[in-house]
Amino acid sequence: MKTPEWFYDERICCGHDFTDPQHAAEYDRRHGQFRDFEQEVKQTIPRLGLRPEHTLIDIGAGTGAFAVYAAPHCQKIYAVDIAPAMLRICEEKCRARQIDNVEFHRGGFLTYEHSGPPADAVVSQVALHHLPDFWKQVGLCRCFDMLRPGGILYLLDVVFSFEPWQYQQAIAEWLDKMTPQTGAGAVTHIKKEYSTMGWIMEGMLQKAGFAIEKADYQDCFLTHYLCRRPPA
Repeated sequence: MKTPEWFYDERICCGHDFTDPQHAAEYDRRHGQFRDFEQEVKQTIPRLGLRPEHTLIDIGAGTGAFAVYAAPHCQKIYAVDIAPAMLRICEEKCRARQIDNVEFHRGGFLTYEHSGPPADAVVSQVALHHLPDFWKQVGLCRCFDMLRPGGILYLLDVVFSFEPWQYQQAIAEWLDKMTPQTGAGAVTHIKKEYSTMGWIMEGMLQKAGFAIEKADYQDCFLTHYLCRRPPA
């Protein structure tokens, strides 16, 4: 089916251009200054209740921050990203670790077409904020449709939980905690990307059909959501 002229092009880079191989190559180094990818996955896997026979869709898989470490815990992972440069790094990591149960797809929340059976889990880490709110809602509805009844959505992203009238103080305090390198990335995020408020995100998740089992707001910025598609 032909894409309508009005349809949002999710390949547009609203902040860092991860279609640029140089930016893609720097992603792990930059995020490694404030994230421990392996430890994040170790903490997340029990929340998802993954079993060896389960399948998982990782939307915004990037360089494999989640897929590489989660692969031993499930039958198959569909690693989805709009940036070929990021997917290439993810594929190289899997090859180096002899991981053979990760399948790579170029696409995103709005364009990935899942052709396999409904997944047991959908995971997205620090990716949904690249879409404006209306298209976030569309993407979350599509995630719902990719899951089996009872399946899990795990979402990690920058979501604002400070009071709107306190935004200047909250953002200044957030930036003060960062190094010059990570602070520069945060400034770009605030200025050009599409993070939203927590109450809006919760409303969008519920409107998509999810039951929110946990919403963990950290430092008024980083947030973890554990949601479930209700059983049939």
